[in-house]
Amino acid sequence: MLWTGRMRLGTFGILLVLVHASAACEFGPIPYSITGIVCRMTKSGALLLNQETARVIQAAFRNARFPNITGERSMRLLGKVAYWLTNIQVNGLSIEQSEVELKEDDAIHIAIKNVTAFFKGTLTYGYAGAWFLQLFHSVDFEIESSIDLQINIKLMCQKDQVAADASDCYLAFHKLTLHLQGDKEPGWLKQLFTDFISFTLKLVLKSQVCNEINFVAQMLANFVHDLAANFVQDEDISIDISLASVPLIKANYLESHHKGLVLYKNYSDAFIDSVFSRVLLTESRMLYFWLSEHILNSLALATFLDKRLVLTIRGEKLQALFEMEDTEAQRNVVQMIFQGTSYNDSVAKVWSLAHPQISLQPEGTVVKSLVAAEVSIFPAGEEPLTVLYMEKEITVTIQAAYAEKKLILHPLDSRIEFKVFKCTADPSGKDPSIRNFLQTMISVAVIPEVTSRIELALTSLMNSKGLHLFEIRDPEIIIRKGYIIVQLDFSFPNHLLLDFLEKRL
Repeated sequence: MLWTGRMRLGTFGILLVLVHASAACEFGPIPYSITGIVCRMTKSGALLLNQETARVIQAAFRNARFPNITGERSMRLLGKVAYWLTNIQVNGLSIEQSEVELKEDDAIHIAIKNVTAFFKGTLTYGYAGAWFLQLFHSVDFEIESSIDLQINIKLMCQKDQVAADASDCYLAFHKLTLHLQGDKEPGWLKQLFTDFISFTLKLVLKSQVCNEINFVAQMLANFVHDLAANFVQDEDISIDISLASVPLIKANYLESHHKGLVLYKNYSDAFIDSVFSRVLLTESRMLYFWLSEHILNSLALATFLDKRLVLTIRGEKLQALFEMEDTEAQRNVVQMIFQGTSYNDSVAKVWSLAHPQISLQPEGTVVKSLVAAEVSIFPAGEEPLTVLYMEKEITVTIQAAYAEKKLILHPLDSRIEFKVFKCTADPSGKDPSIRNFLQTMISVAVIPEVTSRIELALTSLMNSKGLHLFEIRDPEIIIRKGYIIVQLDFSFPNHLLLDFLEKRL
């Protein structure tokens, strides 16, 4: 018997969304030493994702290219019986039950029960009799099948990223029946063909379906890796998510470990002192992310090198900062600094002189930065004039949260130390009113304004990567000394994988 063509059968590798794993890559002798990012998905998250299996299988079946099947058999006194099945298409599909089990230190076991699939196509069959009698005919056919599938997906590493081995695959047929031209009770000749074809179909499906499961599992593993890599990249700044250590498959969770090194042009990041330990994460939520303090510091450096830490304020925003309180002292200071020039003819610029230092503490994220601020005015008919320049070291503690698909940054206590202070209204620098006002303004208005700008920019960036497509429930951002834990429950946007399969299969 022979069969040709290529079929791309649906996707039981869907749970590869959960992890990036490794079995063949070489790692250092100290576990987790270069781990910057950890992802843990618990059994409840795996069960939720498994609910999408049926939709993904159906999408794959709709786009499958099934092989043509040919066969023949010699019959005593009757000669040869030959047949050709062509133009095979799915005419209907239903799945009764899908189950997932995490086998300790072994594999992801997926059981798909009672897959009922109907196929249609064209059957051409021929009978060459022993006395030169020849009969050939073409009819439409329908194949009715009921199958159980069991797949054990093992995880290994290729080129520092996940590769899936789903070759441990078994199909059990409860029913495999071929109907010719809708005839449920065919004559003896048709019944003869049906018996031959059913036997051939079982062999074809057992081989082809398992091959396609393996193919799609690896395709999805690459898709998930590319999706994650794109999420942690913005223009020239990216994060290396290649594997840092052997992943874990436990009875209650899956866990993968990644280097988390920041990549930016010629900047070379290094990290060999991770504080990660498995006991830092629990199993009560669906999904956990652990991030090292080192990643945030490296991102701050790359952002500084890319000249992104610059803020320009004009017009109403500038007015709101300098008129945060309506007092006579405030009005006097504003008059002294701006020399009667309107806010529309003025501009303030704030930028970092060095890359911010970030420290993760139980009370929040502590950011320490050397910042310069400059105010310039543009009097009508005159040259622009810098009326204020100052350099200051600012230390601020920020608490972070995520709600209603927005990142929320809340600045707490701040400390400001002036390093340089130049003001045309106070050449000697001995007038305390200007400096005191500016210090209050920075604490009360400037830091919240800068934080708000960062908040909006990061929310926009994350949404551009598709984060808003997920239904994230009750997210918690827990900060400890040296690391952050993000833990949440979620609903998976099923169209994400469906759209991908529609394009690729």
